Amino acid sequence: MCVVPRPHKRGCNPLAETGRSKLQNQRAVLNQQILRAVRMRAGAENLLRYVATTNNKVREQVLLELSFVNSDLQILKEELEGLNISVEVYQNTEETFSIPLVPLGLKETKEVDFTLPLKDFILEHYSEDSSEYEDEIADLMDLRQACRTPSRDEAGIEMLISYFLQLGYVENRFFPPTRHMGILFTWYDSFTGVPVCQQNLLLEKASILFNIGALYTQIGTRCNRQTQNGLENAVDAFQRAAGVLNYLKETFTHTPSYDMSPAMLNVLVKMMLAQAQECAFEQMSLPGIRNEFFTLVKMTQEAAKVGEVYMMVNTAMTQEPVKENIPYSWSKLVQIKSDHYKALAHYFVATILCDHELQSSDDEDQQEKALSQLYDYMPEGLMALTVLKDKVQRKQLGKAHLRKAVVYHEEALRVCGLCKKLRNIDVLQEVLTAAHKRSLLKYAQQEKEDDFLSLIQTPDILPKTEHKVETITPQFSKVKVKDFFHRLGPLSVFSAKQRWTAPRTIRFHCEAGELGFSLKGGSPVQIYCLDPACSAASMGLKEGDYIVSVGGVDCKWLGVNEVLEKFKSVGEQPIEFEVISCQDTTASMHSKSATYSVGMQKTYSLICLAMEEDKIDQTKKAPLKLPFLSWGTKNRQKAASTLCLPSAVAGSSQTKKKLSPFALLNTESSLY
Repeated sequence: MCVVPRPHKRGCNPLAETGRSKLQNQRAVLNQQILRAVRMRAGAENLLRYVATTNNKVREQVLLELSFVNSDLQILKEELEGLNISVEVYQNTEETFSIPLVPLGLKETKEVDFTLPLKDFILEHYSEDSSEYEDEIADLMDLRQACRTPSRDEAGIEMLISYFLQLGYVENRFFPPTRHMGILFTWYDSFTGVPVCQQNLLLEKASILFNIGALYTQIGTRCNRQTQNGLENAVDAFQRAAGVLNYLKETFTHTPSYDMSPAMLNVLVKMMLAQAQECAFEQMSLPGIRNEFFTLVKMTQEAAKVGEVYMMVNTAMTQEPVKENIPYSWSKLVQIKSDHYKALAHYFVATILCDHELQSSDDEDQQEKALSQLYDYMPEGLMALTVLKDKVQRKQLGKAHLRKAVVYHEEALRVCGLCKKLRNIDVLQEVLTAAHKRSLLKYAQQEKEDDFLSLIQTPDILPKTEHKVETITPQFSKVKVKDFFHRLGPLSVFSAKQRWTAPRTIRFHCEAGELGFSLKGGSPVQIYCLDPACSAASMGLKEGDYIVSVGGVDCKWLGVNEVLEKFKSVGEQPIEFEVISCQDTTASMHSKSATYSVGMQKTYSLICLAMEEDKIDQTKKAPLKLPFLSWGTKNRQKAASTLCLPSAVAGSSQTKKKLSPFALLNTESSLY
């Protein structure tokens, strides 16, 4: 007999020594260290609360231990932040002269074994032989395992979406609204490393959505920013990442993890759109910026737009409650980019004023209109047309913009110097330094001895863009998946919300060619207009019963005509079929997930729902409050890129040569 292997999707090789896999493995190790530190601190806090209240000596020792654990947690958090700012690993392998983009790291999880809970539910709820569904359960677990190490391309995205959609089927099939299934899902916070444990499938779905968005950001940073096609793909990837994260924010409003809280997701959406706007600017400037009046006006406004969106991101990052959780290096990089692009905008305006004098062949009205549109207001005593015609005023206003550009460049360099992680990114230092030197050189060319007598206040530049970026809502329907548990029957009928009797066998003879009942519906077929006096009714057939098999052949997916054909095929023999009856269902009680708490960061609290009560030893009285989680003694063999968290039993804690665009600089042909 030929055995056909089960086809299933695979992720990347978790043992491959790639930069990304190393980072994920380091993240997993840090997650475990943070978990141990959290447990130690929880124990110290409980000791301080219940034991050391009267003994001053013990109290001092506990406080000392607590301060040590807090320091250790802070160090671990800084190490995790270092992984989040390891942007060079995710960039395109081609050397570029561009400021790095920031990707999101994938959330780590531990293994989940669906086997026993699903097999028990199939036997109990659907009254079917659960051993016949072992392959389907294995396919589900294989797909989840593959989703822990997705490839950084569209295939990886499709696999994650497939699993997300499959979870929808699983939720409807196996997760009734009135009780938990005893399956504990554990996911680690991407920023704090704190594990979040729940029996609620919503945590699993929300975490997969987060990883879809994170994978899009990694695809965006991997694009080749030295080609138009690469930049176009980067813009698209970041817009899609923003769309997925925004969908997560609007759909799952009570996620218990900081990285998926509405406030944090709002910041991440803004940051991804800002990076998309940055790539759109690079796309316009890639061929080189011609030193021409109207071209420079356009690029001025585009650069100002990038600076504005990054300023908005920086403002959002400094607000509570996300301020304490956003990596310090991220907020500083965003501030640097805001200053850098504002400086570029002022440099472009200065180039317009210093290099272009109004000629008789120029369109005076068009230039006046274009210049006036750069400002909300002109400096006192100046008018756009006058500035264009007066050489002295042009030079003065141009130098004012150059001074402003130099100030912004110097601020960007200063902020970069404050962050150790950013100081170590060579290409960032090179870009900022080159732009600063260029502005200084331009200013030196305009310098005169009497400049101090003609200082003009530099007006702000109005941002404007012809390439507005927006979130792209995820189109999950484009990914076609088949319900692994299709054989259980149509989901509209055979779901966890519906309760059924065990299948009953009805065996009867047709009387004068009449069945004694009619059939209706699609799949499965339902009994109606049942004659109480017919032989089928005497065998236990009821009005409204569903036919699930005829002659031992499953017919849950068959229609009325197909079932009647099976009845006719029996001939003179007795008709034998199985039916089920719908039972009354109690009112749905939606299980609540733990809600986002502002105070989590200060306590590093674990959020964990208790296992169902029947798993607690009934001979022991459970305490009202447990000081911390009771951890099992067995750990699963750690998976590819994640070190497994021990299973919780009960309770929860309270608490080539570098390509430089500047090489294209030529005062007669191109700029930047």
